[in-house]
Amino acid sequence: MRETTTVRPKPLLRPVRPAGWWFDALLLAVFVALTGALAGGLLLDLDLTVSAWAFDHDPAPLYWTARVFNLLGQGGWLLMPVSGALALAVAWRRHSVRPLLFVAGAFLLTTLTIGPLKLWTDRAAPTASVKEPFLAPEEAVEIFNRLPAGAYSMSYPSGHVANAIVWYGVIAALLVAFTAGRLPVAAYRLVRFAPPAILLVTTTYLNFHWLTDGLAALALGLLLDRILHRVRWDDVPLPGWLREWDRPFTSYP
Repeated sequence: MRETTTVRPKPLLRPVRPAGWWFDALLLAVFVALTGALAGGLLLDLDLTVSAWAFDHDPAPLYWTARVFNLLGQGGWLLMPVSGALALAVAWRRHSVRPLLFVAGAFLLTTLTIGPLKLWTDRAAPTASVKEPFLAPEEAVEIFNRLPAGAYSMSYPSGHVANAIVWYGVIAALLVAFTAGRLPVAAYRLVRFAPPAILLVTTTYLNFHWLTDGLAALALGLLLDRILHRVRWDDVPLPGWLREWDRPFTSYP
């Protein structure tokens, strides 16, 4: 009698590091706790102190250097176009639409979370004290403010930082796929981690965001990044007419 073997079903989600859901819960707890602390009036003095120091220490060479590096966080004409171009290149090389699904997933995930949170928290940027609506710093720093909709009432969390964590993770993963896994580890880590760190510093120094905007964005961005990379993009169901372009996409280590 032939012995039958059982085939283990493939896990629905990919493992991420650190493994398990405890780190996701920790990141969410940090974001909620930080938001609650700001709503209760805590940490506002810290934000005001850091902002005042940045306003008082902005010599032109340092200021414009920070402005140039801050361009790393431009989503509309840098992050998404670069990600889209890389996804198309990998899709053509692999003859698979799955890299495009990866980019679409990142777009949906960031659009449905970061923007609505900014609208909900209604926090002005530090520069709202020197530009319209010319708020006093003590008023601009408040979260859950009652401000008119506009460019200076969507500061929390920092979209530059949160988007950078997600999109540079996508770019790094696509570079791994494009190079067929031959991308040096040092280059992968540089693309993955350097831009978010630079943007945390530059957006705070330039007074585009309060310090706590960036810290909250770190927690949120890491959480979104883990969610995105948990998905097994090779196993997402596709319609039959895409059968010729339904090939595995193993773009991330």
